[in-house]
Amino acid sequence: MNFWKKLNKPFFCLAPMSDVTDIAFRRMLAKYGKNRENKDSVVFWTEFVAADGLANKLAKKKLSHILKYSEAERPILAQVFGANEENMETACRYIASLGFDGIDINMGCPDKSVIAQGAGSALIKTPELAKKIINAAKRGIKSAGVDIPLSVKTRIGFNKEDIDNWIPILLKENISALTVHLRTTKELSLVPAHWILMKKVIELRDKINPDTLIIGNGDVVDLNDAENKIKEFGCDGVMIGRGVFGNPWFFKRWALKSSERADLEVSLEERLLALIEHTQIFDKELLKPKHKNFAVMKKHFKAYVKDPASTQGGFPGAKELRMKLMETNNAKEVEKIIKDFLKTK
Repeated sequence: MNFWKKLNKPFFCLAPMSDVTDIAFRRMLAKYGKNRENKDSVVFWTEFVAADGLANKLAKKKLSHILKYSEAERPILAQVFGANEENMETACRYIASLGFDGIDINMGCPDKSVIAQGAGSALIKTPELAKKIINAAKRGIKSAGVDIPLSVKTRIGFNKEDIDNWIPILLKENISALTVHLRTTKELSLVPAHWILMKKVIELRDKINPDTLIIGNGDVVDLNDAENKIKEFGCDGVMIGRGVFGNPWFFKRWALKSSERADLEVSLEERLLALIEHTQIFDKELLKPKHKNFAVMKKHFKAYVKDPASTQGGFPGAKELRMKLMETNNAKEVEKIIKDFLKTK
């Protein structure tokens, strides 16, 4: 059941990003970026979900949309965060029953509200609790009667780099994979990721637990960049976050074995029609069931509709089109504005 052992290397991962990598966007990425040739080289993560919420019957219903996924997205992990052992065990028991390929614990989120709960990257400062949380998750998986792998996503330290003290604690817990965002919590994303420190992480992995896969994260712009980082720094895979914005074709380059960026091969019409499709899925899965506000979908408009100066698919009239799209309230309005725009091209 451990899909990590079957992955083709190098492999690439979709970062869990709240209100970005929801079921609508993941379906687009799966449709346009995954196929038979690369499905075992691309791993998806859900948005992160609160263990405390999943342990509460009323809150669990409100959070259920985060844990929806399609078969085309496999392999896919559910990411959970929390600092309460009992709730983590309960949450992971429930998640494991849903058929996910694995569960990932977030020990790297720098959001103040998450840290205030003692969760996310706050666990870097409480290593004993971090170990208890990992073991609670393992108990939850086991009690669900399934055998799926557990992984962790973290950072290189809280206020300062602390790899030598923090990373060994996680590696000794016998997790299947460890994703390391190569910045501290304090740094957020305000400085370049410290990729040179990946070599230290790899050395610790090789010494403590050679079976744990190491995934690097931070400032990866495309798959060529990801592949180069894997070769240079020795990690097994790379996780990509902001690089996928507005680009459902992001993982296609790997499938085609092409040296060209996939988004440069996509016409303006294809890009805008994909935005319509993305919005339609968002409406059906998230807006109409009242899981999310349409403002969440608008975060994607700028990424799809880029100004002419952009080196990645920019086009004349983008600013005016984007301004009109920002006034929309649903997929039908988006479709009309885009199709009217395309008639003028």
